[in-house]
Amino acid sequence: MRILIYSYNYSPEPIGIAPLMTELAEGLVQRGHEVRVVTGMPNYPQRRIYPGYRGRLYQTRVENGVRVQRCYVWIRPRPGLLGRVLLDGSFVITSIVQALWGFRPDVILLTTPPLPVSVSAALLGKIYRCPVVLNVQDILPEAAVRLGIVKNRLAIRAFEALERFAYRTATAIAVIADGFAQNLINKGVSPQKLTCIPNWVDVNFIRPMPPAENRFRQQHGLQEKFIVLYAGNIALTQGMETVVESAALLRDLPDLIVAIVGEREACQQLQDYARQCHADNVQFFDFQPREQLPHLMAAANVGLVVQRKNVVSFNMPSKFQLLLASGCPVVASVPMEGELAKLVLHSEAGTVVQPEQPEQLAEMLRSVYHDAPQRAAWAHQGRQYALQHYRFEQAIAAYEQLFHSLTGSTEPGTAAIAPPPTPTATPPAALLPDGSLPSSPPNSSTANGSMPGGSTSDSPTNSTEPARRQSQR
Repeated sequence: MRILIYSYNYSPEPIGIAPLMTELAEGLVQRGHEVRVVTGMPNYPQRRIYPGYRGRLYQTRVENGVRVQRCYVWIRPRPGLLGRVLLDGSFVITSIVQALWGFRPDVILLTTPPLPVSVSAALLGKIYRCPVVLNVQDILPEAAVRLGIVKNRLAIRAFEALERFAYRTATAIAVIADGFAQNLINKGVSPQKLTCIPNWVDVNFIRPMPPAENRFRQQHGLQEKFIVLYAGNIALTQGMETVVESAALLRDLPDLIVAIVGEREACQQLQDYARQCHADNVQFFDFQPREQLPHLMAAANVGLVVQRKNVVSFNMPSKFQLLLASGCPVVASVPMEGELAKLVLHSEAGTVVQPEQPEQLAEMLRSVYHDAPQRAAWAHQGRQYALQHYRFEQAIAAYEQLFHSLTGSTEPGTAAIAPPPTPTATPPAALLPDGSLPSSPPNSSTANGSMPGGSTSDSPTNSTEPARRQSQR
């Protein structure tokens, strides 16, 4: 099958959707498909075009069997609303040329955000007379509105119209969580158009390992430390101030450190806040080389996932899969009614506290610090859950089945995918007295309810190789 992947982000960008789309493209090639990728010049997360790609309108080359067709994008380090419109618009205009220059695809896989590229994809679908699969990693403009990024009412209405256009013109929509599916159903999207394919993790690469063999601990002199790890994107959806403030409340535990791994500029800004809070037990690290990623994740005694209280059913950080695969217990400071809270509890890999409540987060971390048996139980359950639900082989097989069902292909070893069950919203579990959720799984649907196996999400690696990668949001 000939597959066109239309993705703004791709290798060598180390975080967000780029590592996942790179893995998917290269995995499809390994399974005998012909794949080309139309993408922008790499610039994320610094929002500066990488050296070696600057001053070019287009670039095409084959990377690990994938024909990668790059195009110029107008980018600024801190774009406002106008800057984002110009960025997305530049990609729409320049990418259409690359998309028309290459083999005729049997199917187009489009990733969003950004939303405006759905216009190009719809046009290409008409030109090539092929199905368009919309892969939704973040639900826009809802995310931007709730986070206060977009406030202009006219702009909001325009983006909502664009969102409806994207859903209407897509042949099928692949979401990464059942909560996303319910969100779209509530907006009038037919359940028959939806398939849930969660983001994945390479469970052979990301795995538990003994502390004595952990190079990250050794290199940074952390062998005897109790490490609370946050690794990934530092942006508006996280509210990382909560992590810093909770760390300041744990200074009486001398061997506990909070390790924050992220983009250098974002870390520097958060470091200033840590000094204001006298949180001297917080240490900051740049994104790590890809080969160091398993050691980084396995170095943690506890892994943090953090979201603001208004981030519900439109963002799913893929760092969750990484933590589970590494056998790391999870403490999530996220909305109780959100999809991520349900997943943490359903997997039995950790616990949940109210978002933006540093006292509750500190209290839970203190409790987990003193409870080694509970940490071990969560770690074991998390690893098993990743093996059962988040393997890369499961995800790529699901995409193959979806593509074949849309194109009518009857290649050996494949079968048409059954219509997904309609996701149902699940009420939040009752809170414990300390404001946390119980660690037992609720009777709810999860991100794996309609299939086997993220920014929006962002891996703590700075690798530039185009081989298989992991991502964290």
